Amino acid sequence: QVQLVESGGGLVQAGGSLRLSCAASGRASGLYGMGWFRQAPGKEREFVAHIAWSSGSRGYADSVNGRFTISRDNSKNTVNLQMNSLKPEDTAVYYCGGRISGDYRRVENYPYWGQGTQVTVSS
Repeated sequence: QVQLVESGGGLVQAGGSLRLSCAASGRASGLYGMGWFRQAPGKEREFVAHIAWSSGSRGYADSVNGRFTISRDNSKNTVNLQMNSLKPEDTAVYYCGGRISGDYRRVENYPYWGQGTQVTVSS
């Protein structure tokens, strides 16, 4: 099993920044990569960003590309999401997920999830 714990959410004004962190424990060495997803009220969980543990290869949703940056610290089994130029439409609960295989954009390829952290961007 893998345990994931997110931190760093909060309330910020439009144009501001937040940094989210996700700490992985347990059998985290078995993961291929880590992803961030978000879910706004009444909407499906959507892909935000992904990073491969070994290569560091990154992928982003078009809606956040150029504003968000995902990074990893392999020694601490931690993945971070730096969010800049935040917009009200970025408001959601952000979830960290652990992926073993498959398309990193698809929710069903993440068997492990954290509890989520709320990000609210005011206009």
